[in-house]
Amino acid sequence: MWQGDIAELPVDAIVNAANDALLGCFKPFHACIDNAIHATAGPRLREDMAVIMGIQGASEETGQAKITRAYHLPSRFILHTVGPIFRENPENISEDEKALLSGSYRACLDLASEISVIRSIAFCSISTGVFGFPAMPAARIALRTVDQWLLDHPGRFDLVVFDLFSQRDYDIYAKVLAKNHR
Repeated sequence: MWQGDIAELPVDAIVNAANDALLGCFKPFHACIDNAIHATAGPRLREDMAVIMGIQGASEETGQAKITRAYHLPSRFILHTVGPIFRENPENISEDEKALLSGSYRACLDLASEISVIRSIAFCSISTGVFGFPAMPAARIALRTVDQWLLDHPGRFDLVVFDLFSQRDYDIYAKVLAKNHR
């Protein structure tokens, strides 16, 4: 776990929790991770994504991932994924929503594992910001999914980091980890 700006991490790949256009946030100065990553990486990132999305010809589906160069970031690559948008009662998370969130993490790991030079990856807390997924269950899903993927693919990555921007998210992940490792 690391608390801070994911755009500053010197890992091989970082994960961007993106909208389904995959072209960055369209609200200037919006405090979302998508905006922060695109602003730091520079305009060539949006150009790459425009080519990818033009070839795809449709919005990105939830639970999938795409990869680009990272340009002006200290990382080499960016994995872009669209997590589920949550607008319901936080006590009422469907199995489909859980599966979609888990799928976003798996899709990033699967895609990153196809690139041999990616040995380290940093995840943000997918869908817990403006997409509204409740943080505690999201942390459980993220940690369980990544843990299972790593067990199924031993030695594939040297380092997996959960970048948690806020103190609240850091505390939630620490609590889930402590509970799972007793």
